[in-house]
Amino acid sequence: MKRIKLSILLISFSFLIFSCNQKPAEPLTCGNLKAEDFQSTVDGKATNLYVLQNGDITTAITNYGGRIVSLLAPDKNGKPGDVVLGFKSIDDYLNANEVFHGALIGRVGNRIAKGKFTLDGVEYTLPINNDPNHLHGGPKGFHNQVWDVKSANDTSIVLSYLSKDGEMGYPGNLSVEVKYTLNSKNELLINYLATTDKSTPVNLTNHAFFNLRGEEKGSINEHLLTINADLLTAVDSTLIPLGENVPVDGTPFDFRTAKAIGKDLVYEKENQQLINGLGYDHNFVLNKEKAGEMTLAATVVEPVSGRKMEVFTEEPALQFYGGNFMDGSDTGKYGETFDFRESFALETQHLPDSPNQPQFPGIILNPGQEYKTMSIYQFSTQK
Repeated sequence: MKRIKLSILLISFSFLIFSCNQKPAEPLTCGNLKAEDFQSTVDGKATNLYVLQNGDITTAITNYGGRIVSLLAPDKNGKPGDVVLGFKSIDDYLNANEVFHGALIGRVGNRIAKGKFTLDGVEYTLPINNDPNHLHGGPKGFHNQVWDVKSANDTSIVLSYLSKDGEMGYPGNLSVEVKYTLNSKNELLINYLATTDKSTPVNLTNHAFFNLRGEEKGSINEHLLTINADLLTAVDSTLIPLGENVPVDGTPFDFRTAKAIGKDLVYEKENQQLINGLGYDHNFVLNKEKAGEMTLAATVVEPVSGRKMEVFTEEPALQFYGGNFMDGSDTGKYGETFDFRESFALETQHLPDSPNQPQFPGIILNPGQEYKTMSIYQFSTQK
């Protein structure tokens, strides 16, 4: 009996020692970011920072604007680098000159001409925030809203937002849910879901600015870009569609085979579309056999680091923006300014100004319908 008691005592003591030696799981971290710098209040709602990790990829998301703040991906030597531009705190986002960094965009991404559209015989007027047009949902679009966090774990986060009837001039109560997921294939999946109680235009996207060399590593003009598109949406000097999609063949907009982003910018003083966009800021109509199918939209390779990003989407189009309006007035999370053509955006979307362009695929969501789409950003390396 004494032996049994002694054995129990030894087992209990060993378990106690083992338990004391166990360290509590440390929270995931991403780059130099500190969660406390994102724990604030905006318009009476709490903001925070959420870190996801899976495979070789780590990303940080804030519910202020549903923004991708940081994304760490390894180079060809396995060294991680931050490939998404962002800021180190909520205050920096609130004071930034470029307001769309990494944000969820809505209700309608891209531009609506003169901030007006007609739906079911009613003309709606939206605020002008990109004179003379309405851009990315207006000044209090989804990028400037605090999203509710429905759930979060180490690999995914689900954000939701109720855009009330009349917000930024849009009709209907629009209920939106976005899920960010990192999977084991080094992919960032973005799932968008929305319903409405009144017919309204909807075109959601994400506005991450990328530099595959790293946030503070200089020009993106040597990145090799491929876009799976035969057609470009021609625009006027205010970047509103002229009403037709034109062939990229024989133009600086032909990215059907990989070429350096800056290769054809030598034509920016003579090509009218480059003049209108001050470089690349244009919508490409993706090659798809069937509407809504998941297809490869674009591939970007950065030769020095070997990092490769592939963009897949169910959306019909992709806006390629080459960082033309970055002017060094913002300083990022590593203390470096965001300068001219040191980042690019690849925004999966429907075509710009769709409510006023009946020949384009429609973006009107009606009661009883479900807006549902997915885009994927896959990261890998090549020697």
